[in-house]
Amino acid sequence: MEIVEHELNHPWEGVLAAPADGSDVGVLVLAGSSGRIERERARILAQQGIAALSIRWFGGPGQSPGICEIPLETFTGAVDFLTTTGARRIGILGVSKGAEAALLTAVHDPRVGVVIALSPTSRVWCNVGPGLDGEQRPFRSSWTWQGRPLPFVPMDDSWTPVNHSGGPVAIRGWYELSERSFAHLLPRAEIAVDKARADLLLVAGGDDAMWPSLRFAEQLAERRRSAGTTVHLIARHEPGPCLPRCPTWPTSLACRWTGSSPSTTRPTGSSAGLR
Repeated sequence: MEIVEHELNHPWEGVLAAPADGSDVGVLVLAGSSGRIERERARILAQQGIAALSIRWFGGPGQSPGICEIPLETFTGAVDFLTTTGARRIGILGVSKGAEAALLTAVHDPRVGVVIALSPTSRVWCNVGPGLDGEQRPFRSSWTWQGRPLPFVPMDDSWTPVNHSGGPVAIRGWYELSERSFAHLLPRAEIAVDKARADLLLVAGGDDAMWPSLRFAEQLAERRRSAGTTVHLIARHEPGPCLPRCPTWPTSLACRWTGSSPSTTRPTGSSAGLR
């Protein structure tokens, strides 16, 4: 399929990859704490007939240098942009902190019809990096909505990293300690996915070293099931690669959302997802 790419510089840096003939299906693609523009994922989706928009949502001109009090209007604005391209059905694909943003956007914007959350969290966490003021402490919410910070769970600074391999430091234990230390804050920080109109596809692995994404995904799934709303969970409990660049959608979800037939629904990428 022939695709075209458009570079964007305002109101955020990004790229729109879309079929040359256009599409009435649009997906917003959000990286995690890397802050990258997800060009590869956008291209893969465009090859499937989807208009895919990936934006730099922090660290760019005029933006917070870290994930600190990021307005969710950043993402609803991206949904606005996709609708101007002709998209009538909107989805968001996010990984890690990008999945946190995707889920929260779906809670606040009923135009989002599906969320694909890779290595998600079930609750709002504090900032990762500095805010517009250049400060990292005291901890603040990662997100705001209509100018107000969302309730969040801070990190317990008493945690000490352990790194015997010489590679990247695994911080899963920091999140688990913080959950115990601030247990009284957890209920208000939960992401209310039971109130989202969107269908949810959650992808997580049990050996995630960054945070306990499988447990978080199971909590999200239970929240959805308790409300009688749609959820699909792709989980890998044993060690090994779990995250796809773009997951294979359950056929029923893909056909209902994209309007395709079962015979044309196919995987949208290979393994080895990145944050």
